[in-house]
Amino acid sequence: MLNSNIRNLLFEGTVIPAHPLALTADLCIDESRQRRLTQYYIACGVGGLAVGVHTTQFEIRLPQFKMYEPVLRYAAEEIAACSSAEKFIKVAGICGPVAAAVEEAKIARQWGYHLGLLSMGGLNHLSENGLLERARTVASIIPVFGFYLQPAVGGRILSFEFWKAFAEIENVYAIKVAAFNRYQTLDVVRAVCESSRADDIALYTGNDDNIIADLTTTFTFNVNNNLVEKKFVGGLLGHWAVWTSKAVDMFNRIKKAETAQLSSLLTEGVNVTDMNAAIFDPSNMFKGSIAGIHYVLQQQGLIEGIWCLNPNEKLSDGQMDEIKRVCKAYPELTDDEFVREFIASHQI
Repeated sequence: MLNSNIRNLLFEGTVIPAHPLALTADLCIDESRQRRLTQYYIACGVGGLAVGVHTTQFEIRLPQFKMYEPVLRYAAEEIAACSSAEKFIKVAGICGPVAAAVEEAKIARQWGYHLGLLSMGGLNHLSENGLLERARTVASIIPVFGFYLQPAVGGRILSFEFWKAFAEIENVYAIKVAAFNRYQTLDVVRAVCESSRADDIALYTGNDDNIIADLTTTFTFNVNNNLVEKKFVGGLLGHWAVWTSKAVDMFNRIKKAETAQLSSLLTEGVNVTDMNAAIFDPSNMFKGSIAGIHYVLQQQGLIEGIWCLNPNEKLSDGQMDEIKRVCKAYPELTDDEFVREFIASHQI
C-alpha cells in the first residue's frame, strides 16, 4: 500500500521525469554525473522520478552491464538526502517475463521505491490474459503504475478490454499512457472510467507528442447513464528529462490555469511538441530519442557524452540541427541559465 503522502501527491498530479543514464566513454556508469542528474531534477522541483525505464535504457538489465540495481540505488540515496524525501514519488521501471519482473520488483522495494512502472514490451508471446496474470503477480509485491508503451519503441497494441481488466487489479494506482495515438489513449481513459476503480487510479500522460493537450483536457464518458470525468493529473515523461525546471513551471501554470488561458496554453503545447519532435526523432521511428535527450544534457554540461549501451542508439542524420533549431526558436522553454547556476553550485 502507498503511504498517504505519496498517494495524495500521486493523485493530485506532479512532474515525474524519466531518468537518463550517464555513461563514461567505456560504457560504465558515470556515478558522479548520474547522482548529479538526480540532484538536478530535485532542484527543479519535480515531484518524483522514474528510474530504470526506457529513457534509462532497457539494456541496463543485460548480464554484460548489470546496471539495474546501481541506478535505482544511486537515485534512491540522493532522494533520501533531500528535504522533500517524504513527499517524493520513486518509480522503478519493471520489465521482462514474470520471473524477471518479480526480481526487479523485489529490488525496487529493497531501495524504497513506491511503485513499479510495469512495461508490457517484449512479451508478444504472452496473451492479454497472460499479461494480466503477470501484472497481478507483480502487484502482489509492489504497487503498480501501468504503462502503455507505443509499438515503435518496443510496446504493443492492447485492447480496451485489457485495460478495463487491468484497472480492476487492486494494487494498481496509476497508468502512464504513452501510446502516442489518440485512439489508443481514449481506450485507456474510457476503460478506467468504465471500471469499478475509476476513482482509485491516477492517469499520467506519457504522450510526449501531446503533453499540454493531455493535461488540459477533461475526458467525459457516459457509464450506465452517469457521466464519469477523468483527467491526466500529471506526466511521467522522457521529454521532461531535459529543460526540466521549465517543465515544472509549465505544469504549475497548467494547474492554476483558468478557462480563458487554455487557448494560449494549447498554442504553447504546439511549441513543446515541435521541441519533442527534435529530441525524440519520430521521422526516423524514434531511433534517436535517447541520444537526443543525452545531446541536450551534454550541451548543458550535465553529462559528459551521448554514449548509449546500444550502439544503434545514436543521433539520426540532421537531428542535431533540429535540436539547435528548436532551442533557438523557443528559448523560453529551455533552462540553460538554471542549469549553469545549478552546476556552479554542484561541482563534481
